[in-house]
Amino acid sequence: MKPQDCRDMNEVRAEIDRLDASLIDLLAERWGYVDRAWQLKSDPAEATVPWRIQEVIDKVKTRADEKGVPSSLAEALWRQIIGWGIQHEEQKMRERG
Repeated sequence: MKPQDCRDMNEVRAEIDRLDASLIDLLAERWGYVDRAWQLKSDPAEATVPWRIQEVIDKVKTRADEKGVPSSLAEALWRQIIGWGIQHEEQKMRERG
């Protein structure tokens, strides 16, 4: 259902709940790749790759602009997601020794 087709707040809430579930599914899929990344890296310093971080942020901001989402919101969310991924990779690589 499109936002403009919602007739009341119950329908709006149901659609937001549906989308939230889909977002979690997508985050879980993305997290699987983050988890695989640390296994392929040999040095904890490889967890932070500044050029790649900027590349991801630039792509996300462009996509957000195209979709009418504030690019500052997208950037803030992705910086948080990327930060969690970096912490996870660094921790796993330290544990691995």
